[in-house]
Amino acid sequence: MPAALPVASALTAAEIAARLADPAALALAAQPPETAQPPGRPAARHVLAAVLVPIVLHPQPTVLLTLRAARMTAHAGQVSFPGGKIEAGETPEAAALREAAEEVGLDPRLPELIGRLPEQVTGTGFHITPVVALVTPPLILTPDPAEVEEPFELPLSIVLDPAAPKRQTREFQGGSREFWVWPHERHYIWGATAAILVNLAKVLRG
Repeated sequence: MPAALPVASALTAAEIAARLADPAALALAAQPPETAQPPGRPAARHVLAAVLVPIVLHPQPTVLLTLRAARMTAHAGQVSFPGGKIEAGETPEAAALREAAEEVGLDPRLPELIGRLPEQVTGTGFHITPVVALVTPPLILTPDPAEVEEPFELPLSIVLDPAAPKRQTREFQGGSREFWVWPHERHYIWGATAAILVNLAKVLRG
């Protein structure tokens, strides 16, 4: 079992990689999907997708997120990780790197892939594999305005703070839905993105 971390503790790249490779740490994030499978939607019809969870190795590390463009047909204006549909013949890792290159211009040679987090199934029919990577600055991005309104970074210190995420409830399709929300001064971080951050926090905190 990995040692628990103080909230304000800084993690080195080696420590982050070790925790993503530790079955005991990963077991802490093993949980039911954030959103239950909608009634009548067979699992075979889920869209297989992958997202890149880039941890940027500044002196104070951050997690790279994006605000999706308002003109997008799915999840417009929402906060997400770079990512999208897994194409035929692709691994989740290949899809995550390709999508990050297309969406924010992240050179696919730069991320050091260190592992996966538990998969997420969304109410909109996506089955998401989160792929975690380390990225060494400088971080030079060229976002595609058709897909990304703004890339931004969330301090890893917030992710490591167990008091940071909050549970909220919203009425949805005749029922009550409970979900995670992370604090940010400008953006509303919720849904599958927030759940992936919760799982990342569990693994890194131990």
